[in-house]
Amino acid sequence: MDVNVGVIGAGSWGTALAAILAQNGHSVLLWAREPEVAEGINHKHKNPFYIPSVTLPSPLRASADIQEVLSGARHRTVPGTGAVIVNAVPSHFVREVWGPVANLISPKTLIVNATKGLEEKTHLRMSQVLAECLPQISPEQIMTLSGPSFAEEVALGLPATVVVAGTRTHHTTTIQKLFRNDHFMTYVSEDLVGVEIGGSVKNVIAIGCGICDGMELGANTRAALMTRGLYEIAKLGKALGANPLTFAGLTGLGDLILTCTGDLSRNRTVGVALGQGKKLATILQTMNQVAEGIRTAKSVYEMMREQQITAPVCTEIYRILYEDKEPKVALKDLLKMELKAELGGLL
Repeated sequence: MDVNVGVIGAGSWGTALAAILAQNGHSVLLWAREPEVAEGINHKHKNPFYIPSVTLPSPLRASADIQEVLSGARHRTVPGTGAVIVNAVPSHFVREVWGPVANLISPKTLIVNATKGLEEKTHLRMSQVLAECLPQISPEQIMTLSGPSFAEEVALGLPATVVVAGTRTHHTTTIQKLFRNDHFMTYVSEDLVGVEIGGSVKNVIAIGCGICDGMELGANTRAALMTRGLYEIAKLGKALGANPLTFAGLTGLGDLILTCTGDLSRNRTVGVALGQGKKLATILQTMNQVAEGIRTAKSVYEMMREQQITAPVCTEIYRILYEDKEPKVALKDLLKMELKAELGGLL
C-alpha cells in the first residue's frame, strides 16, 4: 500500500523517519524550515545540517513550503481513514508551526507525533498541543511514536524498536504497519500518557547522567541516578494517569538506557559538559540541534511541585540548569537526603 505521507520537521529525527517511510515504498515529502536542507535532500540525497553523513533514499523529497507538503499528503491516503502527517518539530515550535496551517488539514487526517517534550507554561504533552492546534481532528487520530532510537542509527538502517501509542487500536496498528520493516520494529500501546511522559522526562535524567560522567563519578553513580530517575518518571506518570508498567518498556527503561549512556545523546552531551565545569550558555552555542531535556527540566520541576511529588533527582537537575547550582553541591545535597522505602508512593 503506497501512501503519501507528509513529515513536518527536517531535523535528524524527522529526516530519519522520512527515510524509513520512503524505504517502505511510500511517497514522502519532508518539510524543512531551511531551504538549504530541502535543496540538499532533493539534489544530493543528504541533509547538510543535521545528519550529513547519511545518504538518504533517492525517492525522498523535501520542500521548504509547508503548504505543499500538507497538500501532497492529501493524495493516496490510507483507505478508510485519511492523510498521514508526522510531526517532528521541536517541542517549543509545535504550536507556532501547526497553528497557522490548521485549516489545511482534513478532519480525517492521522497525526503521528514524533516529538518528545512538554510545552512550557502549559506543561501539555505534544499530543495535547496538537489536539489544541487541530480542533477539527478527533484526539483518537493523534498518536505518538517513541522509543530508544538515535536518528543517525535509524537512518543508517541499524535495528531499532519503537512504540506507536494511541487510544484507538485501529489507528495505531495502521501506523505500526506504515513504519514497520526488517530493521525498524514497531510495537503498539494504548498508554499514550505513559509513552509521552517516559519519552520526555528521560531527557532530564540523561542530563543528570551526563553530569555524573563529566564529573567522573563512575558506573555505580550513573546506575543509581538512572534507577532513581526512572522511579521519579513513574511517579509523575502515575499521577497523570499512566500505567506504571509502561515505564518498564521501550519508552521508559529502554529509552532511558539509550539516552543516559549513548554518545549520540544530545542531552547526555549537555550534562557531560556541565559536569566538566562549563556553563550552559557556552554549551548551547556549540549545538545546532535542540536538547529537549533543558526545557523539559523546568516543566517537570513545576509539574512535580503541582502534583506534590518528591523528586530530588529532577529537582537538582533543574537547579543546576536554572539556578546555576554547582554540580558538586547538588550531589552533596542528594547524598544527604532522607532515605525511605525504595518504591514508596509508587506501588
